[in-house]
Amino acid sequence: MNLEKLKTLDELKSIVDQTKKDGKRVIFANGCFDILHGGHISYLRSAREAGDLLILAVNSDISIKGLKGDDRPVLGQIDRLTILDAIRYVDYLIVFDEPTVMGILETLRPHVHAKGTDYTIDTVPERETTLALGIEVMIAGAPKQNASREIISKIRETS
Repeated sequence: MNLEKLKTLDELKSIVDQTKKDGKRVIFANGCFDILHGGHISYLRSAREAGDLLILAVNSDISIKGLKGDDRPVLGQIDRLTILDAIRYVDYLIVFDEPTVMGILETLRPHVHAKGTDYTIDTVPERETTLALGIEVMIAGAPKQNASREIISKIRETS
């Protein structure tokens, strides 16, 4: 399987540095993307429209288990990355094991950190890091109307 957009942190650091030298705006987003739905697409589209390059950090299977419990993720890391690799709004992907992306933000220092509408500017987990680094926080996408956990619950109820 060839995941063209998947990069290491060092590779992304070089890409971000060059993109900034070229005068372009770097957007960073993150999430689990366990069961992809329209809200995810709205989030990614909105984030990408805010700049010239979108880097998407994806929670690893280990990270999701820690955040959401032993019955998650439903779709494994490779499946999630394969789907996200095919989405045109995403320029690059990186996988992370930690509960937040603070370390990645500190290394890459994008112009914008985009979060979905299930957050507010004040509830973004990496808020202090972004403020300290001068990274703009953006709430991206349509108002949240669905969630992977709700979709999973509905599937379980009907099976």
